[in-house]
Amino acid sequence: MDLPLIVGIDGSDSSLQAVDWAVDEASLRGLPLRLLYASLWERYEGASYTYDLGVPTKDDSSEGIMGAAAERALRRNPDVKVSTSVLPEEAEPALLREARNATALITGSRGRGPLAELLLGSVSLAMAARAHCPVVVVRGGETSRAGGHGRVLLGVADPGPDLASVRFAFREAEARHCPVEAVSAWRCPAQDARAHPVPAAEFSAEYEARASALLDTALKAAAADHPEVHLARSVVEGPAHKVLRDLSVTADLLVLGAHRHHSHVGLQLGRVAHALLHHADCPVAIVPQHD
Repeated sequence: MDLPLIVGIDGSDSSLQAVDWAVDEASLRGLPLRLLYASLWERYEGASYTYDLGVPTKDDSSEGIMGAAAERALRRNPDVKVSTSVLPEEAEPALLREARNATALITGSRGRGPLAELLLGSVSLAMAARAHCPVVVVRGGETSRAGGHGRVLLGVADPGPDLASVRFAFREAEARHCPVEAVSAWRCPAQDARAHPVPAAEFSAEYEARASALLDTALKAAAADHPEVHLARSVVEGPAHKVLRDLSVTADLLVLGAHRHHSHVGLQLGRVAHALLHHADCPVAIVPQHD
């Protein structure tokens, strides 16, 4: 049985945009969609239930939030199978637990709380940094969210033994019938001419070549498994977060990897991923690579 896509709902406009994106994704990949609202207040209000659409429920605040989200999903694509859940607990632990049985977890980029004006909501950041499954934070303009650019952007930093983010990007591109643009950013450190009597062009060419070799290694297996996906590759000089932020303006999805170490209990998110979750101009997928 296919695991569902789960969307974290909190009633904000951002979470409703996440619903739209998730409905389209569920349709592309032939997956069921589960809308989840978690609030500790439900415990005190006596509401704890999971239900399928069409079953009468009482009219309260959680029902209003969930009802609006479910109605929006059905309007966008009535062929996608949608279910809903309301859980009487804090959002972060609830979503982390439920994400263990999900194909991916989708969230909005901002919440409803008093700090909603921040660039990224705290729950979305926690999910991206800790969830067991891929997490997509839906941000950017309407064209990107609707898949209007026709391009999946993949940032590659470390090939590793089996790079999950690369495989994820190729699967997304295959489902969308669009190309993957894989990018590795590189920087040339300043050299001491006395210690390194090498021409500047030759010195920088060495670092560019390393980035190109890294990219080749990371892409080889996934490209062979998905020969129908057109692949564009590039190595670009500059800070990775700035390079990818600029390229995200014309992408439908930015895919990044994040290493998960079982012995580590805190947030596990690199600096580049952290920056792009706040500043990218398209939805960002964080794909965990487990030890």
